[in-house]
Amino acid sequence: MATKSKTIGGISDEAVIKATGKSWAQWIALLNKAGCKTMTHKEIVAVVHTKHGVGPWWQQMVTVGYEQAVGLRKKHETPKGFQVGRSKTVAVPTATLFRAWADAKTRATWLKATGFTIRKATRNKSIRISWKDGTNVEIMFYSKGAGKCMVTVQHNKLRTAAAGAAMKRFWGEQLERMQRVLSLES
Repeated sequence: MATKSKTIGGISDEAVIKATGKSWAQWIALLNKAGCKTMTHKEIVAVVHTKHGVGPWWQQMVTVGYEQAVGLRKKHETPKGFQVGRSKTVAVPTATLFRAWADAKTRATWLKATGFTIRKATRNKSIRISWKDGTNVEIMFYSKGAGKCMVTVQHNKLRTAAAGAAMKRFWGEQLERMQRVLSLES
């Protein structure tokens, strides 16, 4: 009978072993032994790098996974609060999807929120928003071929895990509504 793979921080045992040569259980034991439970994120990254020779991206993944596994960090937590994201691929050209976000009148047909400010918009690439509660939202657009585009929404600096969960649900609902509105228009 096969055993279920351990996943920590969204990374499977198989992936961490392939990239680092160590399983999650081995990483947790090694980092505990090195005293990492009392270290800052930056200090743990340094241990993963200097003592174990792990490259930059995996230094972060191992450190975040370790912090989550031993209770130093919750899911979606960053040093600046909680961060959640959603994405949706829509059967419209990038320019149409970008306009659905950038044009206030079009946006009002699907986005059920007010009181935010678009700080910066780069046509067909990205939009940066200051949300009404002081958090930030980053929207990115990725062409997926003729007449298809993916939009990603990342909401940053949320104060609590509950706020993160609520905004993850909210953005999921908004992206579904956006897709329905755009499909009716095309």
